[in-house]
Amino acid sequence: MDYAFDHAQHDRTAHLRKDDAWRTAEPLRVMVIGGEHVATEGGKGIRWISIDEAPDGDWIYLGTKDGVHHAAVVVSGRVPKELEPVSLRILGPSVAPDEASLAVHAIGLSRWHETHQFCAKCGSPSEQAEAGHTRICPACGTHHFPRTDPAVIMLITDGDDRALLGRQPIWPEGRFSTLAGFVEPGETLDDAVRREVMEEVGIEVGKVTYAGSQPWPFPSSLMLGFFGEALSTDIKVDQNEIAEARWFTREEVTEMTASSDLLLPPNVSISRWLLQTWHGGVIHGKWA
Repeated sequence: MDYAFDHAQHDRTAHLRKDDAWRTAEPLRVMVIGGEHVATEGGKGIRWISIDEAPDGDWIYLGTKDGVHHAAVVVSGRVPKELEPVSLRILGPSVAPDEASLAVHAIGLSRWHETHQFCAKCGSPSEQAEAGHTRICPACGTHHFPRTDPAVIMLITDGDDRALLGRQPIWPEGRFSTLAGFVEPGETLDDAVRREVMEEVGIEVGKVTYAGSQPWPFPSSLMLGFFGEALSTDIKVDQNEIAEARWFTREEVTEMTASSDLLLPPNVSISRWLLQTWHGGVIHGKWA
């Protein structure tokens, strides 16, 4: 089973960002985005338009795929209804990997621009540069680059090979997922896994093994997936980030997902891939 956004599929051709020559490239395919929504064809595939059809907005050059130039125009507010916008979270698993690669690149940059309109050094309004990959402050000259927040997401198993899953307070009964949390300054990824699990459910973790990563531009995370081995099994939830946690056997996951007593993450998330990799069989259903 694959998960969305797991591999870059396009050449970012960063050397072309220095000027606007790419704006006149032939051919140039353009996607329209607003927030985390993308213009689509019938609510399914990404809608690609020509530069002449593009609405007003800020431009981002994405790079090339099979020799074709691709860009995104970021509209203010929502994508027009007639362009049938759909959230990339929903659209991600159903589009081709090369289009998902371009979309996650565009949405990640778009969300960064939304929240970084002013210089962090002097407070003056900053300006977009290098085809959307940099912001420059005209007042003090500081260059600002896109932010990515590293977050660990981990499937912890115990000596009986049971999986540890948790439920956030805002989720309905029966909805569980792997644990996750942001990496803190001065912290290794392994230590972040151990700290987050201890803080959230009181479980001590020993060996930690890297599994894979996933860009998650909602708004600016890089999800770093791990498997971890528990050194203890007595769960003590923090009642803040986690409302409920428990150990699950493979048989319980199979039976409970089949009956919808257990709702697991959708295929768009690396969390589902971690669970499927551990389970090795059929996991039914997904989040409602």
